[in-house]
Amino acid sequence: MKLHGLRWYVIALIALATIINYIDRQALSVLWPDIVHDLFPEKTALERKQIYANISIVFVFAYAFGQAIFGKIFDWVGTRLGFVLSIGVWSLATVAHAFAQGVLSFAFFRAILGVAEAGNWPGAAKGNAEWFPTKERALAQGIFNSGAAIGGIIAIPLIAMLTIYFNWQMVFVIVGLVGLLWLVPWLILVKAPPGSHPWISEEEKEYILTGQRSSDKVETIVTAPGEEEYNPGTLELLSRKQSWGVIIASAAIDPIWWLFVFWIPIYLNEVYGMDVKAIGIYGWVPYVGAMFGAWFGGLLAQNRLKAGWNADKTRKLTITLGCLIMLPALIAMANPGEPVVAVLIMAVILFGFQTAIGNVQTLPSDLLGKKAVGTLSGFSGMAAKLGAVGLTSLVPWLTADGNYTPAFVIGASLAIIAMAAVWILIPKIEPLKKTG
Repeated sequence: MKLHGLRWYVIALIALATIINYIDRQALSVLWPDIVHDLFPEKTALERKQIYANISIVFVFAYAFGQAIFGKIFDWVGTRLGFVLSIGVWSLATVAHAFAQGVLSFAFFRAILGVAEAGNWPGAAKGNAEWFPTKERALAQGIFNSGAAIGGIIAIPLIAMLTIYFNWQMVFVIVGLVGLLWLVPWLILVKAPPGSHPWISEEEKEYILTGQRSSDKVETIVTAPGEEEYNPGTLELLSRKQSWGVIIASAAIDPIWWLFVFWIPIYLNEVYGMDVKAIGIYGWVPYVGAMFGAWFGGLLAQNRLKAGWNADKTRKLTITLGCLIMLPALIAMANPGEPVVAVLIMAVILFGFQTAIGNVQTLPSDLLGKKAVGTLSGFSGMAAKLGAVGLTSLVPWLTADGNYTPAFVIGASLAIIAMAAVWILIPKIEPLKKTG
């Protein structure tokens, strides 16, 4: 049997895994009002928020660690088994949430979830590299990246709808089982890489493999005669102010995303008195803004580069525009009025965030050679997660009286810092050269 366009089925399954990833990730925040009612009825509002913040911090630390460990696992065992391990473990961890009895058990299951869910991203990148010729990889990247936004959009109303029929424990079981069901088509469809897959047509196999090889040849021809790439060691890399521009910008901007990922349902519950079902009606709206922002930021940068702009002008325009969109919207959250207005303002904030973040994440490859990009990306990714941990840990204290304005003001300040780091520490975004 030959399956025409097999690579598109593979990337569609990876996009579906990404949607499931976000559903499982969001389940805790949506169900939290019901969970605290059952498990922590004697706690004050501040104590409940502190418990939630501590559990969320454990998730972020585990998630950061998981990105490193699962990158290695996918290289060791391959894409097929790597995804089996990643989504299999995170689905079982989601199911295990149903049996949590307190802070320690929730934190433990959340840590396992964080480590395993992080595997989705290196796995998706590796699957893209295996199954697509170079010229189609940007499109494939966009397909599976859209799964994150779609997952954010559908997770909150889906989980809220399930609470109409099931208690919070059973909701964790159901959403966890969805991931285990995903394994069935994955194992059936992805039997082997494209070079040896029994269902791939000869034409498609040749198209994929030739497209990968020809790119490698072109790259060799282009880079060999030109100037040598700059691939500094770690100490030299950290001595360059441009590296710190990337690290600081990442550490400043990323917490804004996690502020909303973790706290949207809690905010709607506390400020507007919404129960889980009402949160399901409103809580998905901000992620629509995120989806459109991701598309807009990528298309704007692509359009400007095609128009002849250099990387410096393009990146700074897009990053600055994203931050300037966020700034007034974050300030407006101090007094948004009706809940409809609040979630629409959040959508604007996440639109601005996604407009900027994709271009922030490309800065390492704009500045460094291929052998050093991963190092700078790793440092900036670690800084981003530490920034998210810092803000998440502050939120319960900043909002102790039910007023979230201080958290949003800090978010606005972080947007300014991210913008300033790029403009001041990276005078020109271009490939760096060895000094001295």
